[in-house]
Amino acid sequence: MVASMTVRQPRYSKEEFARRGNEIYESQVRSQVEEGNQGRIVAIDIETGAFELAIRFPDAQIFGIRIGHRAVHRFGFRCPSVLP
Repeated sequence: MVASMTVRQPRYSKEEFARRGNEIYESQVRSQVEEGNQGRIVAIDIETGAFELAIRFPDAQIFGIRIGHRAVHRFGFRCPSVLP
């Protein structure tokens, strides 16, 4: 039996998504997470303002931002280089 995955469609344009995420981060989240979390990534639900340092909102519209940085440099798994 193969489980079907629900394909989530974005509810916002990329620009609106980023605008909302940055606005929430600057006005509500930054002061609560910045100290002691430099370089970590915080996930923000752009519809509710809920946030976590680890993602656990399965149906949320999540905006991720690297604390203390303007953008996330890399997100996800990266295979290490294999030397010959």
